[in-house]
Amino acid sequence: MDTIQEIDSFEIAKMLSDARRLAIIRLLMVVPATLTQLGKSLDMHPAQVRYHLKKLEGVELVELVSRRVVRGFVEKYYQATARAYRINLTIVPQNPHRETVIASGSHDLALELLAQSMCRDETTPDMFALPIGSLDGLIALRQGMCQIAGCHLLDPQSGEYNLSYVRHIFPGQDMRLVTLARRQQGLLVKSGNPLGISSLEDLARPGVHFVNRKRGSGTRLWLDQQLLEQGIPSDQIQGYDWTVNTHLQVAEAVATSQADVGLAVVAAAQKSNLDFVPLFEERYDLVIPAEHYQSSLLAAPLDHIHTAAFRQAVEGLGGYNPKEAGTEMKVN
Repeated sequence: MDTIQEIDSFEIAKMLSDARRLAIIRLLMVVPATLTQLGKSLDMHPAQVRYHLKKLEGVELVELVSRRVVRGFVEKYYQATARAYRINLTIVPQNPHRETVIASGSHDLALELLAQSMCRDETTPDMFALPIGSLDGLIALRQGMCQIAGCHLLDPQSGEYNLSYVRHIFPGQDMRLVTLARRQQGLLVKSGNPLGISSLEDLARPGVHFVNRKRGSGTRLWLDQQLLEQGIPSDQIQGYDWTVNTHLQVAEAVATSQADVGLAVVAAAQKSNLDFVPLFEERYDLVIPAEHYQSSLLAAPLDHIHTAAFRQAVEGLGGYNPKEAGTEMKVN
């Protein structure tokens, strides 16, 4: 049985929208059961259970795992094919006159600028930047759900960004890293920094409420590594388990007093008129398989990264250094 099974089919996701089928599969994720047992647990007639069970079995979400003879009758035991399921679907416009580029991964304002530029230009493919976190972006790229993954994953042993992760997730595969920009990250606090927050140690102070980033994001991985190295227990940080998906959501939480502090880029602080306590600079790369890198589909966005107009726009975000934009590195 798989630990987590990805669902990337709209038809399968639609099947699980039926509350009865969802209830059946959730029970079968815990322990194998028969039609009769499921019927009793869910107060459903066995014939109804059989109908929905066959639907789930037909799309390989449920499987027959054993048969037992009980009082002369053969009882069939069914089980879910995974311990958990994750629905991962992206629905984008289907324009017969324009192709579509999907960039998944870490949230980045420069990447959003690139996507906006492509969407405005009717002679180039549409481009969508989907913030799902650096690691999830690489996984989505491996699964063929996007053409580009944006990430900023620091290897604490080598001090290098992204290389070791790409080699691990795409072993032996011809890949390219294209630098988008370097950017500053730090602590976002209210204007005037009323709590006097100046370091990660202050996150563990009583009365300081933190807003975190989701697991798998490059920012969260950096934070967890720093907490470990500095001996700061995460369970002493109020709000450590409250997570959001983007830098702008961190800024919004601080600006609206839902939190006192969060970790994000300078540009997010400036958009919400927040103060910024700098902590580190990082490199943000686009990870692209060689077949996509060399295709006509990505020619326009990759060319645009080299333009003076793009670099000027990125620099205007605040806290971004586009000097290395477009620098290519071959991996594997």
